[in-house]
Amino acid sequence: MAYVHASSVVHADARLAPDVEIGPFCTVGAGVTLGSGSRLISHVVIDGDTTIGAHNTFYPFSSIGLASQDKKYANEPTRVVIGDHNVFRENCTVHRGTVQDRAVTTIGSRCLFMACAHVAHDCTVGDDAILANAATLGGHVTVGEFAILGGLCGVHQFCRVGAHAMIGGAAAVLQDVAPYVLGQGNPFTVSSVNTEGLRRRGFSAEAITAIRAAFKTVFRSGLTLKEAITALQAECANSGADAASALRPLLAFIEQPGRGLAR
Repeated sequence: MAYVHASSVVHADARLAPDVEIGPFCTVGAGVTLGSGSRLISHVVIDGDTTIGAHNTFYPFSSIGLASQDKKYANEPTRVVIGDHNVFRENCTVHRGTVQDRAVTTIGSRCLFMACAHVAHDCTVGDDAILANAATLGGHVTVGEFAILGGLCGVHQFCRVGAHAMIGGAAAVLQDVAPYVLGQGNPFTVSSVNTEGLRRRGFSAEAITAIRAAFKTVFRSGLTLKEAITALQAECANSGADAASALRPLLAFIEQPGRGLAR
């Protein structure tokens, strides 16, 4: 049976795995599902239609699944879905989706949300992402797997942050950030390839060399985005299997219309 501290309030309709631990002064609402091994340390609020996977840890004063701050939100039924093995540090906030989008805010697995990080309505955060202290996602933002957002950075609503990208502290992201890149600033600008991050995640030398060549094509050649896409398509077609596999996500990202590509 789940452990619930006597000072906490858990709605009778909440669904708790038998080994969930809920520390003092927490509140868990009727629509919440907490998966195996999840732990609420203290003073945590989880509400709304919120489904949480296994082995997630919530530190004091984190607030998960409450209503969107979007003024159009009119209490429609919307959701939060969270995967496994995530850590939400002190004062993190994750809001439910809105019916103007997918009606769900989605977080993958093995993510780290440092103190005061905020995930707004209708965001999608991929596996293994890190949001450092006070990093903030506006509504409808998509963050790819293994992306790292530095402390105090803000991502404008509807922007996309590609997989394995790294955004420096206090950056203001106003356009889409391509996969694999590193950058910072207000407004955010791209400076290089996140080479060390790619090495740490097991990318081969062939793949990293191809990504660095593609970076020059897209960000340093002076080509228009349309011209760069055509050139990158040729690079992908003429690359070996490992390099082509690494280039395809970059090509697919920049081919997709968005808020414009930060360069």
